[in-house]
Amino acid sequence: MSSQYSTRYNGLGTPTRRSLLTLGAGAAIEAAFISTRSRAGDAPVAATNHGKVKGYVDNGINVFKGIPYGDDTAKRRFMAALPAKPWPGVRDALTWGPQAPKPAAVPRQVGNGKGATKAPPLFPPEPPNEMSEDCLNLSVWTPGLRDSGKRPVMVWFHGGGYAAGSGNSRGSDGVRLCKRGDVVVVSVNHRLNIFGYLYLAQLGGPEFKDSGNVGQLDLILSLQWVHDNIAEFGGDPSRVLVFGESGGGAKNACLMGMPGAKGLFQRACSSSGETVTASRPETATERARTCLKALNITPDRIDEIKTVPMEKLIAASRAVGYWGPVVDGGSLPRHPFDPDASPISAHVPFLVGTNHDEARLLIGRYFDLTWDSLQDTLKQYSEKMGKLDLHEVIALYRRVYPDYSASDVFFAATTDSRDWRPAVVEIERRAALPKGSAPTYSYELDWGSPVRPELQACHGLDVPFLFDNVAISNNLVGTSPDAYWMAEQISEAYIAFAKTGNPNTPKLPHWPPYDLANRATMVFDKVSKVVNDPRSEPRKMFSQVPYENPGT
Repeated sequence: MSSQYSTRYNGLGTPTRRSLLTLGAGAAIEAAFISTRSRAGDAPVAATNHGKVKGYVDNGINVFKGIPYGDDTAKRRFMAALPAKPWPGVRDALTWGPQAPKPAAVPRQVGNGKGATKAPPLFPPEPPNEMSEDCLNLSVWTPGLRDSGKRPVMVWFHGGGYAAGSGNSRGSDGVRLCKRGDVVVVSVNHRLNIFGYLYLAQLGGPEFKDSGNVGQLDLILSLQWVHDNIAEFGGDPSRVLVFGESGGGAKNACLMGMPGAKGLFQRACSSSGETVTASRPETATERARTCLKALNITPDRIDEIKTVPMEKLIAASRAVGYWGPVVDGGSLPRHPFDPDASPISAHVPFLVGTNHDEARLLIGRYFDLTWDSLQDTLKQYSEKMGKLDLHEVIALYRRVYPDYSASDVFFAATTDSRDWRPAVVEIERRAALPKGSAPTYSYELDWGSPVRPELQACHGLDVPFLFDNVAISNNLVGTSPDAYWMAEQISEAYIAFAKTGNPNTPKLPHWPPYDLANRATMVFDKVSKVVNDPRSEPRKMFSQVPYENPGT
């Protein structure tokens, strides 16, 4: 077994045979092993609206990977996708499906800014598999098939902003979540970056009216698949939760403002990812012009973009620094949370969480600042601080948190203004909805990484806990009893929310909905507690600055 990555364990703390194969010999051997099991006659088969699929059993959970929910998007570039075409016979669903095209990931840097070095891996790597425009596929984990189980369905939209990542992550493996909560878990791949969010409506006409949001429309198509098929997998189409971290949370927030998504999910979670505002059409059009220039395509020859090789589109996607949904007046008629929370989803219970120290991973590097270098460094990351005086910002943190070092102040100020602030905006605007609207619950993760103490409660630290996958992610969270306790608390809160729209469990103190009078927030830690208006003074300070998402 790899010395870097632990993996799934059976109830006795022993690695499963499949886990050893996955990590010891790679995906090819794993697929061969699964095929052998399938030939032995114990392979589960499920019938979808498009055809039958054959999966495998992992630790008592039925697993189906790479099920198509949409047709090849290369046929309809920059247009809404069509449902998957039917297939004859029984299709193997044994390995991950193709992931969306995207540029190669840039390794994160750690260090002190003067001499950064490559960081060791923090999260389980995605298994190597092909990138393709034929990427509309999803994976399902379920305890039962055709058993009228009516289990809550937890649909995971992956992180990576709107530009990167995939649903094929070992870290979001659904086996343990299924076993802990008797739920069905679904993970989705969809179009990203230039393929999913290139807004061509103003340059190319009505044919491209949806082009700025087709990545989001893919998600809606996947939710339609869930609605139509999940009962076969033991799930309840009337109890669908969408949840996601970072970019996945932002996608969910955006879906809450999209008419086409209404009725396809009944609860929503956003962890460390928000979409208060989407791109304005004029901003998105300028991005499109930049990409067309990189492709040497003039607006009068815009149809050529339909046949440009995939690799050239990937290269052109690097020409702009942001990808995301667009207020196009159709599929997204307005900003999801500006000037208020969209009434489209006022009936949907909403769970919003952040990590206390997001910027320690998102920015990193500056772990050795001095008081003399702090203000100049902070100025480089102060775009969300508006016209606030940086000297006064630093003074507030030094007064409220006298034990903080210069680096602590830097990471607190950047986290609070850039990452926590939009979450507060979403929660506040939900709390201001008319009486009778669905509740909103707020939480923050304060428990810090014992393996990488300089990262504390950084961005992404919660994902192993959401999925109860501590052993798979031990490079970041370790494998101490405390880590497993955090996973128990957080995963069960998510499961309870999926079941009822209320995250309260017997393992937590009473967790009331958020309102503007008390601002009740669950603080997850070794001893979790509800705190009213946490980080009150930074919240009040940054509330003076109007918030818009980057790229708007």
